[in-house]
Amino acid sequence: MKSLKKYIEWAEEKKIAIGHFNVSDSEGFKAVTEGAMELGVPVIVGVSEKERSFLGVAEIRVLVQAAKDKGEPVFLNADHTYSVEASKEAIDAHFDSVIIDGAEKPFFENVMMTKEVVAYAKEKHPDMLVEGELGFIGSGSMFRDEIPEGVSEKTQTTPEDAEKFITETNVDLFAPSVGNVHGLVRSGEPKLNIKRIKELAKVVKVPMVLHGASGNTDEEIVKAIDAGIRIVHINTELRAAYKKGIKKGLEMSSDELAPYKFMAEGVAEMKKIVIAKLKLFNKL
Repeated sequence: MKSLKKYIEWAEEKKIAIGHFNVSDSEGFKAVTEGAMELGVPVIVGVSEKERSFLGVAEIRVLVQAAKDKGEPVFLNADHTYSVEASKEAIDAHFDSVIIDGAEKPFFENVMMTKEVVAYAKEKHPDMLVEGELGFIGSGSMFRDEIPEGVSEKTQTTPEDAEKFITETNVDLFAPSVGNVHGLVRSGEPKLNIKRIKELAKVVKVPMVLHGASGNTDEEIVKAIDAGIRIVHINTELRAAYKKGIKKGLEMSSDELAPYKFMAEGVAEMKKIVIAKLKLFNKL
């Protein structure tokens, strides 16, 4: 099976994006992989530090390996990892990729952390991809009353900083701040700075990743992909669908005790989101 790097190169050729979906249990994994396989497209399964703690590093590795053994192009990413130590744990577990997130730290400190993770990954598993992040996109997967105060053009990643960061760290993937924000906003709509993405694409020589895409419109996401984005992250929207489905399953029968019956509704709702997003990202 082709590596994640090869699939990203394929996405670049096709001017499409690979979908990245976070999961925290086997039901989420089932929804993501079944949706991707129905469409016949590659997919990245993401697990943040807290998601890894809940599900288990060994457990998610087994699930992904089982899918790969069946020939399914499913890849595992250690999402938003905030320390060098936690990044090394993911590298030692041989994830397909890891995000060392030092975006909230001073530029120099972010660079130093990221460089250390890149060096460790290339020594242990040269085929593993390391992603760096630069700029403010907030944190947390939740409904927000309004767009966070820190999300503004002033805090977005500049081409100059991006070029310097990538040159100094030698990352394989790059996540900029371009008006994106984690979570879903009740009041106001986050607007992607498509012009900035295009400006970054001129100087950034590695694939770019869009985080916090749950709150953006389909039209904006397509424009972002056309401008140079090659991986798109979805988490909050999937979690909202999961919660909706479980509620629906529980309401179907107050006497039902078999988890696989009411949890199936959660899987079904998540799968709808996965399929819709993958069709969008892959321009199907």
